[in-house]
Amino acid sequence: MDERARHWQYDELPGVDLLRARYVHKTFVRHTHENFVIAAIADGVEVFHHGGGDQYAGAGALALVNPDTPHTGRAGVPEGWRYGAVYPPPHVVAEIAAETTGLRGTPGFVSPVVDDPCAAGLVHQVLRAADEGNALAADTLLRVAVTRLLRLNGGLVPRREVRTAGARIAARARGVLEERMARPPTLERLAADLGTSPFALLRAFRNTYGMPPHAWLTDARVRRARRLLDMGTTPSEAAVAVGFTDQPHLNRHFSRMVGVPPGAYQRERKNVQDLR
Repeated sequence: MDERARHWQYDELPGVDLLRARYVHKTFVRHTHENFVIAAIADGVEVFHHGGGDQYAGAGALALVNPDTPHTGRAGVPEGWRYGAVYPPPHVVAEIAAETTGLRGTPGFVSPVVDDPCAAGLVHQVLRAADEGNALAADTLLRVAVTRLLRLNGGLVPRREVRTAGARIAARARGVLEERMARPPTLERLAADLGTSPFALLRAFRNTYGMPPHAWLTDARVRRARRLLDMGTTPSEAAVAVGFTDQPHLNRHFSRMVGVPPGAYQRERKNVQDLR
């Protein structure tokens, strides 16, 4: 079976990423998203590691991931899986929660999988409305879908407090990596600069952010590359700017986290900009 994917935005849903894909052999490495993930499975089964274990989402179910939550993705059956996904930013979900639910803190999803064909159908309708240029329907259906999922599976996301010494060191290490993304220090040098040992830093970082520093850095590089691509930077320039050795290096990691190559990603975004 052929694998195919389209990752795009619709001008009338600002800040909301849209995805329609079919994957068979695709494997998403551990990564995070700045936005919420609301993925409605149409056929097959997706398996994704989340919260310490594998989660299974089949046809009619939704895979739900809160922002900045590490997770993976792969096929759970030989024929793969087909799905549509919307990625609303946190402020959009917070606005919907404040208007339609009793949640008053930072809203999020409690369970990573919800079996609800009605909500799954709403997600597919959002994508169809965006394809057809029906702004009223796309916006309405997105809000109805998010409201339904929050009422079924919503809760308050605890804030990550930097209280322990390990968490404080991990936060400082993250700051250094963000500043020196293109030329990061070795683990030994980073630990020495922060006054700790390499394995203590590794343990603290993994406990705080759910992945070791090198994996977090690759994830952060892809995130920054996405922003550069959205601004019109070429894939080859974006690759060097974020610290990858060349464009093929970016292509490999980008595809394993976003689901499409950076060139295809940028072409869809450029179409949105041209329409504007």
